[in-house]
Amino acid sequence: MLRIHQAIASGRYPSASHLALELEVSPKSIYRDLEFMRDRLDLPLEYEPARFGYHYTQPVSGFPAVQITEGELWALAIAEKALRQYRGTSFERPLISAFRKIAASLPDTVTIHLGDGEPGISFHTTAEPILDLAMFDRLARATTRREQLRLRYRKPGQPAPEERVVDPYHLANINGEWFLFGWCHLRRDLRTFAPSRIVSAEPTGRRFERPSGFSIERQLRDSFGVIAGRREHRVAIRFHGLAAELVREKRWHPSQRLVELRDGGIELRMRLSSLVEVRRWVLGWGGSAVARQPRELVQGVRTAAERIIRGHAGRSSRPAKR
Repeated sequence: MLRIHQAIASGRYPSASHLALELEVSPKSIYRDLEFMRDRLDLPLEYEPARFGYHYTQPVSGFPAVQITEGELWALAIAEKALRQYRGTSFERPLISAFRKIAASLPDTVTIHLGDGEPGISFHTTAEPILDLAMFDRLARATTRREQLRLRYRKPGQPAPEERVVDPYHLANINGEWFLFGWCHLRRDLRTFAPSRIVSAEPTGRRFERPSGFSIERQLRDSFGVIAGRREHRVAIRFHGLAAELVREKRWHPSQRLVELRDGGIELRMRLSSLVEVRRWVLGWGGSAVARQPRELVQGVRTAAERIIRGHAGRSSRPAKR
């Protein structure tokens, strides 16, 4: 239909038989397309007997190439709301441009107001990460252009930043937070960096080739979030009461297997390469989650719980005065 539109807009008055020959389809297909263009796309299309061909009775600025159903329009409105978390970042301008192009390509008879879905649908983030937009833009450009960076990076628990030379392989948004995955020349290993902890990032003037075997999906496949280790841990965690119901409602890890218990609880089994993040996760469930294996996870949860008890020992349960 786009080819048909171009032929008609050129002012050549093409006939159905000529279009069929040019496009290598049957005249019946051309007639169906012409009918669709006139009746469904509302194009001012008419047959001119004196010229034995078709023409537009009014100027047509462009062909409405995108056809979207009502359900797709609603999904587009929801997507626009979900992407608002990137406003103020380097993604804002290209996202706005993309939505405008989609809207411009729709037929004039279709109107969508992306704010119409606001009363019924919204997206909220409980803890919004603090992001230096200039720093993020620098990392994104270096990752795309494969430019090596010299970072001053502050590790958790360290008061002063240390210098790292890094080949930035990939920027990933994981559970609402951004992380840079890159080859660290100091550690001679693939490492993960939080952009919020990068004090400065300057190009070294060198370019790098990302290894053909690198895959962010493979890198994160056995992690519980961001941290990937080099061992395999067979994890088992038991949940009871409301926690068991909530665990059933989500897929927490690709390797997970749920085992129903006789008392109504559930045991979540997974294969993980690191226990750091899953230990914090178990503690977050309070007494509703009990680590069963491996021994390192059980001991890690117990040690952390004992520190919590010691930290709260002797504390007054009375509310503070205002």
